[in-house]
Amino acid sequence: MAAPPSFNEYVGNNSAAFIDRLKTAVAYKSVSGDPTLRPIVIETGRWLKTQLENLGVTVNLHDLGRQQDTSKKTVLVYGHYDVMPATGWKGSSDPFILDVRDDEMYGRGSTDDKGPVMGWLNVLEAHQNLELPLPVNIRFLFEGMEEAGSPGLDKFIVDEVQRGATGFFHGVDCVCITDNYWLTTRRPVLTYGVRGITYFTMDITGAKDDMHSGLYGRMIHEPMTDMVKLLSKLVETTGVITVPGVEDQVPPPTEEERESYRLLDYRLSDLRNDTGGRKVELSEEPADLLMGRMRFPSLSIHGIRGTFDTNDGLKTIIPANISARFSLRLVEPLTPDNVIPLVTTFLRAEFEKLNSKNQMKVNYEGGGLPWVGNRNHWNYQAADAATKTIWGSSLYPNYVREGGSIPVALTFSEQLGKNVLLLPMGQSDDGAHSALEKLNVSNYIKGTTVFVRWFRE
Repeated sequence: MAAPPSFNEYVGNNSAAFIDRLKTAVAYKSVSGDPTLRPIVIETGRWLKTQLENLGVTVNLHDLGRQQDTSKKTVLVYGHYDVMPATGWKGSSDPFILDVRDDEMYGRGSTDDKGPVMGWLNVLEAHQNLELPLPVNIRFLFEGMEEAGSPGLDKFIVDEVQRGATGFFHGVDCVCITDNYWLTTRRPVLTYGVRGITYFTMDITGAKDDMHSGLYGRMIHEPMTDMVKLLSKLVETTGVITVPGVEDQVPPPTEEERESYRLLDYRLSDLRNDTGGRKVELSEEPADLLMGRMRFPSLSIHGIRGTFDTNDGLKTIIPANISARFSLRLVEPLTPDNVIPLVTTFLRAEFEKLNSKNQMKVNYEGGGLPWVGNRNHWNYQAADAATKTIWGSSLYPNYVREGGSIPVALTFSEQLGKNVLLLPMGQSDDGAHSALEKLNVSNYIKGTTVFVRWFRE
């Protein structure tokens, strides 16, 4: 009688079926930020519930049940199944139809975050069909509103923790989040920190209606002129934040800390690959670039909304109402609470200096705290061993702090009091949120085997 296939053989033999599963997931237009698509987000959650139930998981969309073996560790796995809008999609097919080209799979949500979520389902299926016992108890927290700011999630977590022994999180030993990416395209990473975020809009209102610049230019205070002046006060072209009191709060790195960034496997060419070969970097020293991404705060201006459109031709109006969006990525000890008054007070003072008769308003739209975890915990040791086993000992993982923001990481850490690990599946060039998002087949399949190896470790 032939020996049953190994787990890795099973995954390899069923890669086509696993890709089909991801195709189905991507086909759901679960854009949580679009209220008209919220029903599809709910539909996606129900489909995911059915998928999990078919693999033997007990699921309740409101009050989640559980089955626990007290002799095993209990791990909490977090992911999300909603996606960003696909406006301006540059792929050759519909963004909600997975387009598989050799080793690349293009589709909205393929890497953020449906690919990793499907990876966990693949793990369950393989164990079920091979009649292998799971080495751990698993609690899944799959969310459908992450891209819309996760409204209500923190309250749910707090409420469940307060329920004590009857709550969903009772008995959890560690947490794994699979909602981030490698630092490069060649080496896996384990992420032990993320930056926080504060997001703002600034509105400037002038005349009642748009005005003709030929008739009224140099006769009225123009909102766009005020806006450009104010935005230019926020940050230098070097990336240094010029809002007083922000940069001052962050202590400089020690020489030992600088050396830890120099030792990471990152090159100037990695950034240039991500920027399409354009030489737009702020430094040619990889360690400086990495500290800019992980160790220091940043401020980015995301856009100005007025009345100009590329299809408008040579439009010469003076817009009456305009709105700009910008955000700050935060590192400890910066928090939204201490940054919000610094930003709003500064902008109001700068606007007063303009002596403009327009109206200006700054609104805080939301944010989250930065988080740094314990990379020496057994949770990370298990992930390190799993990564080396699957990707090879020469591809030992980089330990990094992520430049993006995942507020739920801090919530889990503070509310559960347990170690939180970020274990990414996709690569740096996947283009999450972009007009050409993809996930490599190799990362999808090997990422699935990393997940199960982490369980075993």
